Amino acid sequence: MDKQARSHEEVALICGGTAGIGLASARALLDAGLGRVMLVGRNPARGAEACALLKQTAPTADIRYTAADLARPEQAAAAVTACIAAFGRIDTLLSGAGGDPLPRLLHETPLHMLPQIIGGITSSVLLPVHAALPHMMEQKSGTILCIASDAGKVATPGEVCIGAAMAAIAMFCRALAIEAKRSGIRVNCITPSIVRDTPLYHTLMADPFAGKLFAKAEGLARLGVVCPQDLADLIVFLSGPSAARLTGQTISVNGGISAA
Repeated sequence: MDKQARSHEEVALICGGTAGIGLASARALLDAGLGRVMLVGRNPARGAEACALLKQTAPTADIRYTAADLARPEQAAAAVTACIAAFGRIDTLLSGAGGDPLPRLLHETPLHMLPQIIGGITSSVLLPVHAALPHMMEQKSGTILCIASDAGKVATPGEVCIGAAMAAIAMFCRALAIEAKRSGIRVNCITPSIVRDTPLYHTLMADPFAGKLFAKAEGLARLGVVCPQDLADLIVFLSGPSAARLTGQTISVNGGISAA
């Protein structure tokens, strides 16, 4: 974790921030000293619960929630607008809203589902970035962090479409990093494999095919299976001053499952 205290005036917009990696990252950023956080998620009840939970450990912080389906362009734009209206700026955007389907072999995947799978994964991550970018360009600063997965780096049976979408997110970040550096904006991508203690983890492990696939992956994680806090600590570092020269990178966090 970045040891340098962060400004209480910094603003983080956390897409998919009401559970799992997003919620852990919001907590870690608040612990690091940020004083203003906007959570985005589809479920208002879960959003209210997440805000109340974060308030327990950061009582002086301004923590808000806005409801949005980030795979829809107008709702992704509205979430960014809500953050700007509330706080006037966005210093860190964490975009990893989810939408991951269950792994399936390609020949068992209906043809009409391919655009939905690839589009669903990429849209919910890329649309908030597109909406936030003009505001960061205007303020001449900002950090964009996208969460994809190692399926975009390592060819895995059952993740043909998922891997294609994750690779698209990684390349999006690499190319945007080159464009955005002119405005003082850094862009990086984080690619975990299986992450315990998340809603997606329980869904995957309950599925016969996906459960077998990821149980094998867990056995290869000799350094330990990744949990949300592992990613949250990295997100604090990547969004902070110690990573000021780091951009355009795709960083695997997988406990040794692969050397992607």
